[in-house]
Amino acid sequence: MKKLLHTPEGVRDIYNVECGKKLSLESRLKKVLHMYGYHDIQTPTFEYFDVFRKEIGTIPSKDLYKFFDKEGNTLVLRPDFTPSIARAAATLFQEEELPVRLCYTGSTFINHSSYQGRLRETTQMGAELLGDDSVEADAEMLALVIESMLTIGLKEFQLSVGNVDFFQSLIEDATLDEEAQERVLELINNRNYYGVEEYLDSIQVKRSSKEAFAALNELVGGIDILGKAKNIAPNSKGVMAVRRLEKIYDTLKLYGVEKFVTFDLSMTGTYGYYTGIIFRGYTFGTGDAVVKGGRYDHLVEKFGKQSASIGFAIVLDELMSALTRQKIRIVYTRKNTIVLYDDGRQKEAIKLARDLRRKAKNTEVIKKSKEKLLEAYVEYGKEYYAGNLIYIKKSGEITMINLVTGEQKVLNSTDRS
Repeated sequence: MKKLLHTPEGVRDIYNVECGKKLSLESRLKKVLHMYGYHDIQTPTFEYFDVFRKEIGTIPSKDLYKFFDKEGNTLVLRPDFTPSIARAAATLFQEEELPVRLCYTGSTFINHSSYQGRLRETTQMGAELLGDDSVEADAEMLALVIESMLTIGLKEFQLSVGNVDFFQSLIEDATLDEEAQERVLELINNRNYYGVEEYLDSIQVKRSSKEAFAALNELVGGIDILGKAKNIAPNSKGVMAVRRLEKIYDTLKLYGVEKFVTFDLSMTGTYGYYTGIIFRGYTFGTGDAVVKGGRYDHLVEKFGKQSASIGFAIVLDELMSALTRQKIRIVYTRKNTIVLYDDGRQKEAIKLARDLRRKAKNTEVIKKSKEKLLEAYVEYGKEYYAGNLIYIKKSGEITMINLVTGEQKVLNSTDRS
């Protein structure tokens, strides 16, 4: 019995119409990034392990795909674009003193230890603004995310924004050691606030800190919750974190996109390199965020250059899933023209195809099988999103079929002359 070949768990083939729609989606999103002045960059699919080491604050080592080169160096498949961009920027823009805007598209690879239907290879598209520590930079990135979502027709979505400095101010005030921090982070990420209270009791944290952590559950919502957050902030670091969010919100009003933003002061960030605002974009039809991002003011310096920075990644696989379930049409233009010909009409078919291609029209040439009816080729064209079919019969008569409307037109030799 012939062995069937299939993809490993967590990866899949994308082809035909789905692939076309995905590429179309990428193209539309890239136009938005370019309109904001971002320039394309491509970094290697694999890097030295050092780029993603624990101190960088990215994916845990156990979740990396690791292998060796001929010299014995440990290499890893890229799990996250930001450290790669930071490494490249520290080298390529070492002397640049003004902000650098970069954008990218590519695959990331995470070897999830407990596979639960999650893809291990995902396509991400994102932007990084390096060398700018301003509120204006924060607001630009949020506005860019929102405009990207609106451009592709997504209207029911929310950008949830937090600030890791606020959360860190609570950690510092409670004087939690590293083990306690990790436990509290885990509980809060799971929204287990009862567990947080119980755990803080067990390690005898002061009452004011316990109350502040308990209040995090209520610090989710519109601009009004920032006032409450300032009252809870235990020190100047926490207050400054909230004030920065207020300033960002005021700047977003200038973009006219503030209605898509909510605040969540309990957000802690997926990666350890985040230092300021963090954000995630959510919509219906997917179980995870479609956008993830934040500020990372000390990451680039780990590769040799002082550069406050901020960025985000759009998870295209999640976004496509959401668009499909919300029945939002991904614009995918019908491009191909099929030139179908009977035996003996190859010369005319190839000449016609060459003429069409010179006019920048995608053209597919097929010799008609005697065993197949014309209807089979019409269905084939519709399935593969062709726009037109031109059939050159043995007699020289030509039938032109619009595969979108079904309209047909027959030309004989007299019509063509």
